[in-house]
Amino acid sequence: MKPFQSDGSFQPIATGKGGLRRIAVRGAGAAISGSAGNFVVGIGSVVILARLLTPSDFGIVTMVTTFSLLLGSFGLNGFTEFIMQREEITDSLASNLFWINLGIGTILTLAFAGSGRLLALLYHSSAVVRVTQGMSLTIGIGSLGYVHTALLQRALHFRTTATINFAGRVVNFIVSIVLAMAGWHYWALVWGSVTQTAVVALGAWLVCRWIPSRPGRASGTGSGLKFAANVYSQFAFSYLTGNTDNLLVGWRFGAQALGFYKKAYDLFVLPESQLLSPLFAVVVSTLSRVKGDREQFQRYFLRTISVLALLGMGIGADFALVGEDILRFLLGPGWEEAGRIFALFGPGIGVMLLYNTHGWIHLSIGRPERWLRWSLVQFVCTASLFLLTLRWGPSGIALAWTASYFLLMFPGFWYAGKPIGLGIGPVFAVIWKFFAASVGASFGTALIIRAMPYFATAFPSAFVRMALVSLIFFGLYIGGVIALHQGLKPISDIVGMVRDLLPERTVRRVEEVEIAI
Repeated sequence: MKPFQSDGSFQPIATGKGGLRRIAVRGAGAAISGSAGNFVVGIGSVVILARLLTPSDFGIVTMVTTFSLLLGSFGLNGFTEFIMQREEITDSLASNLFWINLGIGTILTLAFAGSGRLLALLYHSSAVVRVTQGMSLTIGIGSLGYVHTALLQRALHFRTTATINFAGRVVNFIVSIVLAMAGWHYWALVWGSVTQTAVVALGAWLVCRWIPSRPGRASGTGSGLKFAANVYSQFAFSYLTGNTDNLLVGWRFGAQALGFYKKAYDLFVLPESQLLSPLFAVVVSTLSRVKGDREQFQRYFLRTISVLALLGMGIGADFALVGEDILRFLLGPGWEEAGRIFALFGPGIGVMLLYNTHGWIHLSIGRPERWLRWSLVQFVCTASLFLLTLRWGPSGIALAWTASYFLLMFPGFWYAGKPIGLGIGPVFAVIWKFFAASVGASFGTALIIRAMPYFATAFPSAFVRMALVSLIFFGLYIGGVIALHQGLKPISDIVGMVRDLLPERTVRRVEEVEIAI
């Protein structure tokens, strides 16, 4: 794709038949498909690496990535959103953003590489010195491809970016497993991450046929920096909120405890990474284009969170019931403590999934400074809960996460929607029935299992227990959703959206079969 025309202006986006909504939904389908591929690869990697490496290996790398991911996200969180939501973008403006991002990325790479001894003092582990130097490469390499990726997303090439990210994940998978089998221990995880970053950056350059011009004066550079600074600052506070737990657990309880905790946390945020992350660019790009029409904006947003509520509340409640068996099945013996920690994460999964959509509103209406202010509130609230529950170890931190999402969800929606008149009433009206259905189905499933006193001994396999409990739960959950909505509308909405997500050729084949029947 060549993003710019000969006069330096951005290539017009051809929406084709069906308009913006159709291409946005198709983009969401491509993003979710790519995320599903990443999920399969990621699960395969976890299953194998958990048996080749120790909890301490994962803990040592997590000690370093707690900081490297924050620094490496400069540009990815900031310039990307600016390029996607700006009314006009030119070749010269994109070039300026590229060189600024690359310069800052280089400085951060060198600074982080030299910080290894400080991290070693913090964690009382000399191993993190060299790991810090290795992971610093991901910061500089990543900064090479962020602007190219943003231009692809602005042009609605979501399938392309999903393919690039999937290729990077596959390479990470192969490199990590080969090196782990060769006895490289935690270095297998380090070099897997470095190669993944390099593949994604290279892929963006190969597909987005654009070479940045020399930096110079360009309208929008200053506002772009201001916008990016607000978005990245918000990301930094959200990141600190989401990683203060790793810092506290690693500092207080060591690498092994952090390894157990991190695996439980990874399963906790799995629904977000599989549903919200791939939708982020699609939803923000779409809502940004209808922000002038409040009714249409509200309709698009509420329809999206309705689907997320149906999926998220069901997945969250089910994970709370079968989470220990999931970790036992995936990670194998020696990881039981991770399952016990996850049991306290489970109830907050559905609420977390919904809460994190409030950022879509802030960005799509061009108010990142409000998102930043709210992130300060979120950080203070969540970090305070961490400190209060630290005495109970990693399990206490998990409980703090669950409590924080319940406390912040509706205040977060109220603050985000205030500039456009989107109150919490419509949001509450959309999600409460799904929440009630999930709670009722959870209690019903627990009662059924309790009525079978020999359930655990009759089904010693973690996979079989997980499958049976999930089958009982989802049967009750879908029944509850239908009963509370007095009809099949939520289910039909999901079916309609799935059809919209399919490629054109697949839709035509389905329609031909229906006509034939």
